[in-house]
Amino acid sequence: MLLSVNNISKTFETGPILTGVSFNIEKRQKTALIGSNGSGKTTLLRIITGSLEPDEGTVTFERDAEVGYLSQEGTFSGGGTVYEEMLLCRSELVKMEEDLRSLEAQMETADDVSAICDRYEKLRSTFDLMGGYTFRSEIVGVLKGLGFSEEDFDRKASTLSGGQKTRAALGAILVKKPDLIILDEPTNHLDMNSVIWLEGYLSSYSGAVLIVSHDRYFLDKIADTVIELENTRVSSYKGNYSDYAVKKKMLFEARMKAYLNQQQEIKHQEEVIEKLKSFNREKSIKRAESREKALEKIEVLDKPETIDDEISLSFRPSKVPGNDVLTIRDLSKSFDGRTLFRGMNIDIKRGEHVCIIGDNGTGKTTLLKILNGLETSDTGTFTWGTNVETAYYDQEHLVLNPENTIYDEISDAHPDMTITQIRSVLAAFLFTDDNVYKEIKLLSGGEKGRVSLAKLMLSDANFLILDEPTNHLDITTKEILEQALSKFEGTVICVSHDRYFVNRISTRIIELHEGYFDNYIGNYDYYLEKRDDVRKANEGLKLSAGAPSQASSSADASSDTSLGTPGSQTSGAVDWKAQKALQAEERKRANDLKKVEDRITEIENELSEIESKMAEPDVATSPSKLNELVRKQNELNTELEALMEKWEALS
Repeated sequence: MLLSVNNISKTFETGPILTGVSFNIEKRQKTALIGSNGSGKTTLLRIITGSLEPDEGTVTFERDAEVGYLSQEGTFSGGGTVYEEMLLCRSELVKMEEDLRSLEAQMETADDVSAICDRYEKLRSTFDLMGGYTFRSEIVGVLKGLGFSEEDFDRKASTLSGGQKTRAALGAILVKKPDLIILDEPTNHLDMNSVIWLEGYLSSYSGAVLIVSHDRYFLDKIADTVIELENTRVSSYKGNYSDYAVKKKMLFEARMKAYLNQQQEIKHQEEVIEKLKSFNREKSIKRAESREKALEKIEVLDKPETIDDEISLSFRPSKVPGNDVLTIRDLSKSFDGRTLFRGMNIDIKRGEHVCIIGDNGTGKTTLLKILNGLETSDTGTFTWGTNVETAYYDQEHLVLNPENTIYDEISDAHPDMTITQIRSVLAAFLFTDDNVYKEIKLLSGGEKGRVSLAKLMLSDANFLILDEPTNHLDITTKEILEQALSKFEGTVICVSHDRYFVNRISTRIIELHEGYFDNYIGNYDYYLEKRDDVRKANEGLKLSAGAPSQASSSADASSDTSLGTPGSQTSGAVDWKAQKALQAEERKRANDLKKVEDRITEIENELSEIESKMAEPDVATSPSKLNELVRKQNELNTELEALMEKWEALS
């Protein structure tokens, strides 16, 4: 047993935060510690790592066990470069290297080298067993995996940004390879590629891992055990996050069923006892007393606690827009001489839930700011469709007035609402009593997120623009948001690093990759399935057409391909004839696809009319008319099947 947490309790001025918390962690075990914001997860980690004393209980580690801990504010310091500071994490191997070089030098000049050779061989063997011949390449792999470029290796640690320091601190822990790695929200400062790399690293890590994270996709890939902290106590579940979610639901339903059955039985016994007493006879009274004694011995089950602190969230658009809700043409944007995207062409249709993914700094948030008028594009245009009403959720919450109270923020946006209505809405987002008069600037990230969600819900918009909407939200609130968006009949365009969230809500993914906007008609799982094929296809097009410099492209939504093949935007270096041929081929494919789609719509309408006619009394009673309609129906279905195959080929 690597770690034993036994009967830990902790109380603050506001009340108990941990009560009788006990669990064990074995070697190589990968454990996720989950719970809502404020449930005590970080407090528990601080107690485990010794930076906070419990009121009761003990924490015991295996003898000589090494522990690496990354807090949410984990930082990286030192006077050397990033690479030099990483080498200090394996100083014992660096010292062995120096000793080996020294012994080699001695062997060259010594008269009797046998003793030196013995020492050298023993040291070399130990050095090899400890990974001495690979540790430098491992350091490089960890740094690159966490998003550092080779140019960053030579930067002074003191010059790193806050997020970079946290990533470097994580890298230092991974390089040290402790017996137990404890991580508190390790993905907060990582882009998607770095998170995917970290998943692979931790999954195959030879030691144990204890993680606090709201990233459910991340936990699904790593955890083999989930410990939930709820109402100051813990419950353990074998499996990953998805396994936990299923098991918890099943346990809750089983406990609720047992509770309701027992309550029904108690009520029945009480009614029987009352009836027996009403007979007012000696035997019946004795029977009633006997039943009362039996009832008193029953161990009454507690009613399973339902979550009564969930926000209430639903989106109801006030208007139905046309089919074309957003058209982007030839949009470009550069910063400080660096092109983010160029020649962007995207069509968004009504009802689509589009998630934009890609590495940090590729321009995803900038695109949303352009659409909201907070940034200007260098070139190009975008056009909103008829009756489109937008609402914007920005990750920095700049749309909130920091000087406003929570109440005023809602009141200013919706002056027609009464005090009672505003308080009712805020209560649904867990702001009650005097809390509604807290100033926005004093709120936590999660609280600001809830205010922004409240404003979003009240907007009645039919087009939601969301920039990292799950940042600072706990898992329960994320799932509520997912459910609300899944039911939303309007259109969504969203930037998010939360892959679980993206997988749940998206009907289309647009990835900004190497200057291209690649389309995938599906969710995140579908994107992972098709990504390699898409990139190979795109690489072929770039090689044949000449890759643009920092260009971006997107096929029309009406002619989107499941492989996300980029459109025909190319650089001026491309041969003119080849470019024109490529454009002509793309136009022909798009036209053919539109013709097929139009005919499919016509056939579906005709089939619908035939079904209606078949239900008419004069047709239903006429075999000749009915046979004619059936014949026509079969012909149309045959044609429809062929068109569907053609549509798939064109797509």
